[in-house]
Amino acid sequence: VQLQASGGGLVQAGGSLRLSCVVSGGTYSWYDMAWFRQAPGKERVFVAGVTWSAYNPDYADSVKGRFSIFRDIAKKMVYLQMVSLKPEDTAVYYCAASTRAPTLTRPHEYEYWGQGTLVTVSS
Repeated sequence: VQLQASGGGLVQAGGSLRLSCVVSGGTYSWYDMAWFRQAPGKERVFVAGVTWSAYNPDYADSVKGRFSIFRDIAKKMVYLQMVSLKPEDTAVYYCAASTRAPTLTRPHEYEYWGQGTLVTVSS
């Protein structure tokens, strides 16, 4: 199973970006999917996640109301739509897939990881 993330870049505060992640190999429709991020010198943290059934997406408190996760099963894609970006959103963003992620929020629940895409928000 391989994950390929894209869509990062430099954006001004208040701007928007949409990250994309394509999954190849495995049985995509059965994976729980999530986005994590890691800022320089900090640990990787949960941003948003969605179960294989696409019900009840979950979000970190810091991004609720600004970020949306959604998936396209036919295209084997998962997206992270980000609006009202803040400088503190600056990080490398990783997509992740799991055959079973009980909480969606813990990195160790995910078997597969993409390579990361850098998001930089300038003030």
